[in-house]
Amino acid sequence: MSALLDRFCRYARVATTANEHTTDYPSSPGQWDLAKMLKAELEELGLQDVSIDEHCIVMATVPGNVDGAPTVCFCSHMDTSHEYSGTNVKPIVHENYDGKDITLPGDPSKVIVAKDNPELAANKGKTIVTTDGTTLLGADDKAGIAIIMTLAAELMAKPEIKHGPIRVLFTCDEEIGRGTDKLDLKKIAADVAYTLDGEGQGSLECETFSADMAVVTILGKNIHPGYAKGRMLNSMRPAATFMSKMPVDTLCPEVTDGRDGFLHLYQFDGNTAESTLRIILRSFDTAELESHAALLRRIAQETEAAHPGCEVKIEIKQQYRNMIEGLNKEPRAKALAEAAFRKIGVEPTIASIRGGTDGARLTEMGLPTPNLSAGMHNFHSPLEWACLEEMETAVRMLVELVQLWGQEKK
Repeated sequence: MSALLDRFCRYARVATTANEHTTDYPSSPGQWDLAKMLKAELEELGLQDVSIDEHCIVMATVPGNVDGAPTVCFCSHMDTSHEYSGTNVKPIVHENYDGKDITLPGDPSKVIVAKDNPELAANKGKTIVTTDGTTLLGADDKAGIAIIMTLAAELMAKPEIKHGPIRVLFTCDEEIGRGTDKLDLKKIAADVAYTLDGEGQGSLECETFSADMAVVTILGKNIHPGYAKGRMLNSMRPAATFMSKMPVDTLCPEVTDGRDGFLHLYQFDGNTAESTLRIILRSFDTAELESHAALLRRIAQETEAAHPGCEVKIEIKQQYRNMIEGLNKEPRAKALAEAAFRKIGVEPTIASIRGGTDGARLTEMGLPTPNLSAGMHNFHSPLEWACLEEMETAVRMLVELVQLWGQEKK
C-alpha cells in the first residue's frame, strides 16, 4: 500500500484543474505535466505501446498471456474539478484514523465532521488522506489513476497472473464534459472497459444521468451611467429575474435525490451589457431533458416580457447519455465485475450515478464501460478525502477481474 499511497499523493500535487472557458485541449497545461509523469512511469514499469498523443491522452498496454481473451481497458481522467482550486494541493495522511472530526490545518474553519460523514466513521483505524483545507484533494480521479498504475505494476511483476491484453487509458477534461472528445475507439482497441471513477468501496455503477448544459446569454444596453435615463438596460436585472423564476422547491440539487433529475445553475457572470448563466440539466430519462430545456425557454420568454428591450438566448449542448442501454449489449461487463468483488469478500453495491463519467460516453460510442469504486469521498470540495484501504481493495478487485476476463473468449 505504500507504493499506492506514494503514487496518489504525487499525482494529487500536480495542478490539473479543468478550464471550461477555453477551447484548448487539454484545457489546462498541468494535464500535460501529469501525462508526461505517467508516461515515464509506465515505460519504467515495462508496459508496451506507451504513448501520449497530440491531445494529451495517455495509453499503454500490459501484454496478455492468455490467447484469445478479450482486451480490457481501465480508464481514469487526469483533470480535476473547476469548482474549487486544485493548485498547490497538500495531501495530509492520517494513519490509524481515530474516528473523530478532522480539522484541516490550512484553514481550520474547514472541518470534516464524522457524524456528517458516516463513511468516514466506518473507516476508523484506516489510513485517510485529506487536503489541508485550502484546495480540493483531486481523488476524483487521481485515486483512479493510482489504482490503475498499481494494477499495471502488479501485473508486470507477476506473470503468473493469467489475463488477456490490458489497456491503460488516461483522459483529459472529463470534469467539463470533454473527456472522450478526442478518443478513437480503434486506437483503444478494447472489447470492454471500466472507469475507476467511483466513490467508496464495492460500488459497481451501470447507470448514469443523461446530461445537457444550457448557456443562457442575456443582452442589455450599456451607456454612460450619467446619461442612462430611459436608455440603459442593465443585463444583470433580467438575469436576476431569470434566476428568480427557476424552480427552488423542485428540480434543483438541494431538494432532489434518488432518481430525481434537476436543473443546476452553477455559474453566473455579468456586467451591464451582457450576463451569462451556465446551467446543467440532468435526468436518468433522456427524454425528460427536453422538458427541462422547454422550461428554460419559457423562463426566457417571461424574462424578455418583464424587461422590454433585453434579449435572452439559450444554447443547449449535449454532454453525455445514460449508459445502461449500451451495457445491456455486453452483460459480462457487469457480471464479471460482481464476481470479482465477491472473490475478494466484498459484496458489490449496484448503483446509479447521480452524475457521469467518461464511461457513459464510451458506452454510447460502442465500448461498454461500467464505473468502479475508487475510494474517493466528498469530491469537488475542500472537505474531500480518500481511504487508502479502499483504494487497495480496488486494486485487488481488478486483479481478480482481469483473471476472470482471461477465462472468457472474444
